[in-house]
Order: sequence, then C-alpha cells, then structure tokens
Amino acid sequence: MPAETSRTIIKLDGAEKHFGAVRALDGVDFAVAEGECIGLVGHNGAGKSTLMHMVAGTLSLSSGSITIGDTVEEAYSILRARQRGIRCVFQELSLCPNLSVAENTRISHASLHGFGWRRRAASLISGKLDEIFPGHDISAADVVSDLSIGRRQMVEIARAFTVTDEPLDLVILDEPTSSLDAQTAGQLLAFVRRFVAAGKSCILISHILGEVIENTDRIVVMRDGKVVVADAAGSFDRARLVAAMGSVEPRQKAEATIGTARAASGIERVRARPGRQTNGEELVAREGEIIGLAGLAGHGQTDLLLAVYRAAQRRTAGVTVSAPVALVAGDRQSDGVFPQWSIAANIGIRSLSRLRNGLLISPRRESELAQSWQKKIKIRTPDMNNNILSLSGGNQQKALFARALGSDAKIVLMDDPMRGVDIGTKLEVYDLVREEARNGRTFLWYTTETDELDNCDHVYVFHNGRIVANLARSELTEERIIHSSFSEAS
Repeated sequence: MPAETSRTIIKLDGAEKHFGAVRALDGVDFAVAEGECIGLVGHNGAGKSTLMHMVAGTLSLSSGSITIGDTVEEAYSILRARQRGIRCVFQELSLCPNLSVAENTRISHASLHGFGWRRRAASLISGKLDEIFPGHDISAADVVSDLSIGRRQMVEIARAFTVTDEPLDLVILDEPTSSLDAQTAGQLLAFVRRFVAAGKSCILISHILGEVIENTDRIVVMRDGKVVVADAAGSFDRARLVAAMGSVEPRQKAEATIGTARAASGIERVRARPGRQTNGEELVAREGEIIGLAGLAGHGQTDLLLAVYRAAQRRTAGVTVSAPVALVAGDRQSDGVFPQWSIAANIGIRSLSRLRNGLLISPRRESELAQSWQKKIKIRTPDMNNNILSLSGGNQQKALFARALGSDAKIVLMDDPMRGVDIGTKLEVYDLVREEARNGRTFLWYTTETDELDNCDHVYVFHNGRIVANLARSELTEERIIHSSFSEAS
C-alpha cells in the first residue's frame, strides 16, 4: 500500500473520449501513485481499455487533462509515455509473428543496436522470463508465430518489464492471465507483488475477480464510461465487487450444474486419441454432453480440438467424428474474426448454404440471422453492419459464439473462448451452452479457468499431449485437476 506522501505517477482529470456519437469515457478522474497496484474492473465496453489507451498514450483525449508528476502534458503520446516510464500490455497482443522473441524485444529498445545487439536482446528477455516465469521453456530464438498464445502472452509481459535506457515506473496489464494456466498466472501475480513492493506501480485489469481482490491495493470500478466506485481493495469482497459492476452474483456450484446437459443419449459424436497417446484413455463425447479439457496450458488440448475439427472434413487417424463441427477460437484476432468484415458477415460465414439466394448471399437472410443472435446473445452495438472491430473484446467473442451456434454444427469446439470476458457475459454464455446441450448439441470445452469446468459433465486432464485423467463431475476439484496435471498417468 503506498504511503500518503507517495508521488503521483499519472493523473487524469475530466477525461472524455468520443468515437462519433459513442462516448467511451465520460468525465473520468483517475490517478496512480508510486508503489500502488490498482485493480480496474467492469464489464466489456465499460471503458477500461479506452482509459488505459489514454494512460499509455495510444489514444488522445477528446477533453480533459493528463498530468505526469507535476507536468501537465500538452501533447501526450506513446513516445512521451515511454519516456516517462509508462508501458502497457494490451489484451490484444502486439508481437510481430514473423520475428523471433529477441527481435521483438529489440523493437521496444532502440538502444539495442550495433554489433552484438541480438545477443544482448536475447539475454535481456531471457533474464526477465526467468525472473517472472521460472521454468518456462521459451527460447529467445523462437519465432513468435510458432509459440502458443499462452507463451506469446508470457513474452509480451516479460518484454514490458525489461529495462535499458528508459525508466520504468508504471506497467498496465490488461487481462494478463487470460491465456495462462493457474501455475503460470500465480508466477506472474507473485512477480507483480514484488514489483510493487519495490516502489513501482501497476494497473491490473482482470475479469477474474479473485485476482483483483487478492493482489491489488485499490480497486476502481467502471460502468458506461464512468468511474462508479473507487476504494481500498480490502473493503471489497466478491459480492460487493459484482454489485458495483452491476451484474448478478453467480450461483453456487451445486446450483449452477443442475441440468447442465440432458442425460447422454448414447449417440457417440466424437472419439479421439491425442496424437502422443498410442494406447490407454480416449476422449469420447456423446450427444448432449459438455466435455471439459483441462491441465497446464500447451499440453495438447488445442491440438486435439484442431484434430477433431480436421476430422470433420477428412479422414484423420485416431479421430472419429459423426456430425458437423464448428470452432469457437480463443485467440480471436488470429483465428477468429475477419477484421475487414461487418459483424453480420462474421456471424454468417459458417452458415453460407442457408444464406444463399441462388449463387449469391442474401443480405436480408444474413441480416436476419445476425439480428436474431444479437438479441439472443446480447451483442452490444447500434448496427450489426458495423465493422467487427468496433465491438469490445467480449462482444467480439459473443459474435464468434453466434457464428458457431447459429450454424448447423452439432459439435461445438471451444478453445478457451472466455479469456478476457467479463463475468456477466460469461454467465450468459454458460446458460446458453447448457441450453444448447439440453437440445442435443455436444461441446468440447478447453479452458484455463478451473471454475468453468463446473459446467461440464466430465473432464479429461492432459499432460504432455496425453490424457492422464477422466474425472466425473462428482470427482471434480481444483486439487484433483492440479495433481493430475503433473502426473504421467492417473
């Protein structure tokens, strides 16, 4: 907790930001003190990311002022922010996929030049990765496109904390654990606490409310572009925080799982053996089941989902699929949205055969499909013909769910799709998944959030590309999952 006399790192007074008729920020006052970790929470579209763009200098204010130290900034920019020791890790990662980890580090540090710069950059990023994520298996020579999304997130975070000739006083972390498993997320949060204890500052944006309550000094709650509550973290419990955000407290586990899926009909939809598994446990999913995939990130869960997706289109060794398949990607920017298309077109792309009028796509049918799912899944936009990137991250993810659920797919593959999504949206999607399962859809759901597994009928735990445990819902505990995640067999 910062002392009362701590200097102010940055202060925004009356901050407003308008995008046409949309007021993303509406007179926000916000300040960060030296040696303080602030938790910033609110539903998708509440204004959190826009506010952080203001702090990071990547967007300019429509009105209001920014003060750093004792200086009112007249022409604040990302360059000025870096000069004053302010950095940001945004939810949508910014690494260049065709470059190595070391080369991406060089982009952030102009002082790394001349003979031997590659070796110095590699040493800088490797040292920070070792400090934040001990036991990682990332090489500075790895090409970013070859890394899983979780490892890319680790690199982006580590890069933000590297220091050469510019100061480092404040780091903004926007959903930093969204693609990390529990162990790696714990390593990061422990490092953040050490960083703040050393007199530095951090802003932590997370939809995992326990992370915010347990790891911050002060919590700021935003709703509809305004700060609605700001108080010491110790004054919040989960119920107060959820109430401040303006949503309903999640039901207890026992209640949430009642009627998750109808009793399995016995019709087998998927049978799959992970690529590294030559014998032993197979994944079996039947009509109306919700099957969870768990374990440490990068241990074969996504590979199996992709193998199932491919098997729906052509014969694949070790995988049998008996119905059409749709995929809800977790890495929406790389694998999910078509960034140049409208929201409606992004939703309709999986249902082209239904939308055709002769040889062409019917704009009317496309619009009707999009509008029906806008109402059903509550996509927040004034016009479904707007570009998909006009939506907040959570609403983009809703569009991906609408694409899958609005299609003819009887099997829906979910590759950690709820990362960075607010609790209200999650509850809506959980209810929708359970409803669709009762109607006979089958779900294969990989998630890094243990709580989400409560929605599943049973859970397969992965380790080193193999299934090491098959847990019924009655056996499902965090301790059992963690224990199995480190086991070669169960």
